[in-house]
Amino acid sequence: MLLDEYIQNFLIYLQTQRRYSERTIDTYHKSLEKYQESLVEPPVKGDRPSKTATLESFTEANVKKFVWDLKIKQKLAPTSICEHLAALKSFGKYLVRSKILDKNPAETVPMPKRPKRLVAFLSQKDLAEDKFPELPENPTLPQIRARLLLELIYGSGLRISECQSLHWNQLQTKERLVRVIGKGNKERIVPITNSLVSWLEQFRVAEIEAGHAPNEASYIFLSENGKPYDVRTLRKDIHDLLRAIGWEGKASPHVLRHSFATHLLENGAEIMSVKEMLGHSSISTTQIYTHVNAERLREAFKKTHPRA
Repeated sequence: MLLDEYIQNFLIYLQTQRRYSERTIDTYHKSLEKYQESLVEPPVKGDRPSKTATLESFTEANVKKFVWDLKIKQKLAPTSICEHLAALKSFGKYLVRSKILDKNPAETVPMPKRPKRLVAFLSQKDLAEDKFPELPENPTLPQIRARLLLELIYGSGLRISECQSLHWNQLQTKERLVRVIGKGNKERIVPITNSLVSWLEQFRVAEIEAGHAPNEASYIFLSENGKPYDVRTLRKDIHDLLRAIGWEGKASPHVLRHSFATHLLENGAEIMSVKEMLGHSSISTTQIYTHVNAERLREAFKKTHPRA
């Protein structure tokens, strides 16, 4: 079998067994295609890259050469190189698990060091209820949808992809809980806000009036074609909402998720609890928010202490 055939089987495995999102699978696919391209002579201009490489070309030496090429020749940022290398490591792990290879060729290839950057987030004052413009007497469906998304992401820490795939029967409004299916098909239970319950009721009414016919087994963010809204539509809802309150930074759903985690820790939440609510597989991922708080304290100390 050619290397490309193993890659296609791997992508099917991610979709059917691991339940990865289309976006994640597409990212892996692009990285693995880029690796394939590095194994063959550059194609003639206008031709598609050849995919004649065999599994034998998936070696530690070739992976190292690929990483070197990304860094030195293509001058990619460490974050981008890490993304490509992570796909190769995952692919290699799959081949070992499937007993196709005895050893993962990418396993020992070190990840480039990423520059330490503090995550962007809004302050608690930025997200105070009185910062948001009052909705008109008869708000539109997108206006209600944006506020509902705000409560799910900032109120409960959900990813935008998790919001998109959320069904009505995953909500336990009486218990104020939501059952979230996260990355790798992992399930977690997260508290929801009282405000979310109110927005849910308004949104359901708006959906029915728009003719979307939601039911307990349907998606919450159900479009007129019976499928969930495109992630781009939901991202734009958040972008427009954050711009409406005067936020000039990156207006993305993930900024709200960062704010959710940061504000919990600022108000005394235990880091392990925050990790569980965010659905992180490793505590090291969550610890970035403790670094954010520590840096803010240092800055405040420098500005205000007479001996700083």
